[in-house]
Amino acid sequence: MLIKTLQLSNFRNFTRKKFKFSPKLTVIVGPNASGKTNILESLYMLSTGKSYRARVEEEMISHREEISRIGGRISADGEKTDLEIVLTRGEITVGEEPDEKKERAPRKKLLINGISRRLFNFAANFRVVLFGPWDLDLVTESPSIRRKFLDFVLSQVDREYRRAILSYEKGLRQRNRLLYRIREEALPAGRQGLPRSQLIFWNRLLIKNGDYIGQKRAEFIDFVNSTPDFNGQDFSLDYDKSAISEARLEQYKEEEVAAATTLVGPHRDDFCFFLKKGKRKKASLPAGRDLARYGSRGEQRMSVLWLKLAELSYIERVTSDVPTLLLDDIFSELDHEHREIVREAIKGQQTIVTTADPHFIEDFEKVEKIELRV
Repeated sequence: MLIKTLQLSNFRNFTRKKFKFSPKLTVIVGPNASGKTNILESLYMLSTGKSYRARVEEEMISHREEISRIGGRISADGEKTDLEIVLTRGEITVGEEPDEKKERAPRKKLLINGISRRLFNFAANFRVVLFGPWDLDLVTESPSIRRKFLDFVLSQVDREYRRAILSYEKGLRQRNRLLYRIREEALPAGRQGLPRSQLIFWNRLLIKNGDYIGQKRAEFIDFVNSTPDFNGQDFSLDYDKSAISEARLEQYKEEEVAAATTLVGPHRDDFCFFLKKGKRKKASLPAGRDLARYGSRGEQRMSVLWLKLAELSYIERVTSDVPTLLLDDIFSELDHEHREIVREAIKGQQTIVTTADPHFIEDFEKVEKIELRV
């Protein structure tokens, strides 16, 4: 599956622009603020229906414009598919005069070959692996970033996972509301407030979907840990799984009411990066150094690159479809030796790279170049 062309209209700094991509390597060259990352963001949106950087979707619409469009033509086995995302500010002008009335419009519309689709069906028609400087946050920042990463990878390859995570998140919100009501409506001893039996349906829904989510996350992390290391560095992930069951919900029932929140389940999962050196002192402990605490900047960067290459291999193994690799200005972050690792990695699939320094790609062969200016 390849991205052939991309059309942007009133998206970020692009008023109207069309780009063509090589089936091998395309390099987007331009100074800072020229829009290189914006192009990768739009490609990511065609894959997921969501942005990885916008706080609210309206900020992707060009200043003083009402509507933004992202259109991409995808090619797979000789067949072409048109993907389109239309963003609005929630209202559009009817007519050509400035004082014409405004009408409400959906803030985001997703289309496949001109037919409107739900996010559930739009996502994963085009698969990508994205790697940029911000991905160091996977090592050092909050568990929610790592859970979001797991959900992104698994949602690209498993339709049932997408369904399970949506159902789980909806059930979690409902269960937390009930826990809040149970706490707030508690009555003096001897009188009954909101009964805990109200939780039974949501308990079962969370357990059913949580089991599937945890199973698939564990399978992916096992695959990553079986991925060959490079450059003599032996990385691994340690999965801190928060299992959910009737017994665990019963165990924490008093604490959950006090906190008015569900305390166990995959929404509490986490994983850590380790660089293995020597043998474990205890069987219960992972081997090596926790890179979030004791890793150098270079080790953290290489561990994320290792994870991203494993992600690419995992998607290809599960789907038999090679994803497009998106690399955002990573050559400036790497030394010569590690740039060579990336050079080898990009040979196996369509790759789109951004850089502010064209010298990084002088030795690349058969490169399609897109040059941007401020």
